[in-house]
Amino acid sequence: MKKLFISIMAFAMTLPAIADEGMWLLPLLRQQKFPEMQALGLKLQDYDIYNPDSSSIKDAIVIFGGGCTGEMVSPDGLLLTNHHCGYGSIQRHSTVEQDYLTDGFWAMNRDEELPNPGLSVTFIDKIEDVTDYVKAELAKETDPNSMNFLSPKFLNGLAKEKVGEEFLLNNPGTEVEIKQFYGGNQYFMFTKKIFSDVRLVGAPPSSIGKFGADTDNWMWPRHTGDFAVFRVYADANGNPAPYSETNVPLRPKQWLKINLQGVNENDYAMMMGFPGRTNKYYTSWEVAERRDIDNAVRIRVRDLRQQAMLDEMLNDPAVRIQYSSKYASSTNAHKNAIGSNWAIKKRNFQQVKQDEQDNLIAWSKKNCEPEYPDALLTLEEIVENRKGLRFRSWMLDEALSRGIEFTAVPTQIEPLVLALKGKDKELQKQELRALEQAYHRFANQNYSYKVDRRIAKVMLEEYCKQVPAAEQPAYFELLQSKFKGHVDEFVDYIFDNSIYGSETNFNAFLKKPTAKALENDPMILFAQSVRNEDMALKNALKEFDEGYALAHRSYVKGLLAMYGDKANFPDANFTLRLTYGQVRGYEPRDCDTYGYQTTLDGVMEKEDPTNWEFVVPDKLKSLYEAGNFGRYGMSNGKMPVAFCATTHSTGGNSGSPVMNANGELIGINFDRNWEGVGGDIQYLPDYQRSIIVDIRYVLFIIDKFAGAGYLLDEMDIIE
Repeated sequence: MKKLFISIMAFAMTLPAIADEGMWLLPLLRQQKFPEMQALGLKLQDYDIYNPDSSSIKDAIVIFGGGCTGEMVSPDGLLLTNHHCGYGSIQRHSTVEQDYLTDGFWAMNRDEELPNPGLSVTFIDKIEDVTDYVKAELAKETDPNSMNFLSPKFLNGLAKEKVGEEFLLNNPGTEVEIKQFYGGNQYFMFTKKIFSDVRLVGAPPSSIGKFGADTDNWMWPRHTGDFAVFRVYADANGNPAPYSETNVPLRPKQWLKINLQGVNENDYAMMMGFPGRTNKYYTSWEVAERRDIDNAVRIRVRDLRQQAMLDEMLNDPAVRIQYSSKYASSTNAHKNAIGSNWAIKKRNFQQVKQDEQDNLIAWSKKNCEPEYPDALLTLEEIVENRKGLRFRSWMLDEALSRGIEFTAVPTQIEPLVLALKGKDKELQKQELRALEQAYHRFANQNYSYKVDRRIAKVMLEEYCKQVPAAEQPAYFELLQSKFKGHVDEFVDYIFDNSIYGSETNFNAFLKKPTAKALENDPMILFAQSVRNEDMALKNALKEFDEGYALAHRSYVKGLLAMYGDKANFPDANFTLRLTYGQVRGYEPRDCDTYGYQTTLDGVMEKEDPTNWEFVVPDKLKSLYEAGNFGRYGMSNGKMPVAFCATTHSTGGNSGSPVMNANGELIGINFDRNWEGVGGDIQYLPDYQRSIIVDIRYVLFIIDKFAGAGYLLDEMDIIE
């Protein structure tokens, strides 16, 4: 273990790629990257960024919700993140009559801030290297093929044992977890404090916070004010507590100062946040699998689904509100898949990984290390043998499980069926109430029967084209036997005859419930069949997991041993990381040059009142025409909107703070460029850019546009 740890540490000394590459663990920062960061312009000490014994910048960075990052910007619990990260909360507060998505929302005092049940903010209190502890526990395993070295359940159980039950009882809102790194070759434990009283303070209208919408998603130049403002509340003692009117704004250990001096090309920039997932240690066969199965299926299926959804959204304002978040979520992953395949082809990632594998094989032969070539042979065999199952699984997931909403209808009907067949009227009432509650959770304010019916026809048509009938869910036999393969008739039959097919159908069932109606319900049978097929495919694919995990751990171990004195970072796994680089534009194609900074001029150039994606609010136009930018404008008289930097980011970095050489907030990360999404597999120094809303634009919108300048009074602002 000590030899391996030394190898990992030594990996830091000479990096074979661009210095900007990497998502670095804070406890390893000093050994791995800090000298390079200072050489690039950083003016802080390592303990200013991460200090295990005192507060540091680390303590101002939080997990926002379940998949984004946020940053504390005041001593009164004020938090900044992305508009798209807060989108679900904004949507839940919106109605047709009071549409905060369209019009924006601003609390003009703390009493007007809106609570958000289910939303949480998580601080990382402590990070500990527990590799020795975990490996000692793993050594007690009697099964040589045990998967516990990757098991969250096992690892988190160890975390709880390590801190003890008393510690958790005495620290409300505190959780601990152990995460694996480098394929299970190293482990860190994270102590987290989770706050559940998080209130919406402000959000710009979507015409600012989502300007450019899906057309501009993953694109640069960008002109989106993608930010939202929340506040974290605690009990009187500063501890996490459920929402209560008696709660008070949290005073965090650390909050970021805000710098209004702006950015220049080649300025140092760094980002901290919670990147979700990367695949740096893919083999060449996995690159091909990602390109030809995962991405190809997602691109084709979502193309069809999104077009059907968009048509319905444009035809009905109510549907637009219902489906805006779903549409945005779908297009986000769709465009990512397109960009990923572009990068795989552009830089021939398959060959890059093959070259690395060949080097490892040659090194292994020279050093008499047969373990690593054997691991590669195993990985190649596994990827080849699972490809048929993987394609079927991706088609089922994209076209049916995700694509058709009614696959999520309540199907746990056995207790009600038994009650209806019995004579206990009170039990029947109880089970019917439970079914009604489950139904309304499914058919909620964001669900449309009409939209789901239309999309289901499109999705089933594509699924049946791509997957042979013999490999489809069992219930689909009815499509052939009764409807002769006519998908539209099949879907109409399901909606017309299911108790879940409309509110009218469900109410009719409640008036006269029968066990037969439930047992023969076509939507229930469809959903059950899809879930059964999904489970069967997952179980079949799971047969490959054990061999893959063991071989992959050996492969990564071999790479670490081979590189020896060169720094490398573990794949992202939604743990706190730092990435750094420079403010810089790029040239994606011949004679196509993009600068590093966009301005409000670009918003006005893109304006199109006939296109919902590019509508510009009248007040914003008035401020622009008057040049009323206040202290937020640039010296050339223009109003900054966004900038881009070479920092290495991915999903989960949404909302991450971007800081200058002094650790002061200069922007909020909200996207990557389309040409750079392949960086999840291999960093693209010439193309990869993080897209960042300029903090000057954020404060300009809060102050000049929204009239909520009182919020700035609680921030530390450097002019």
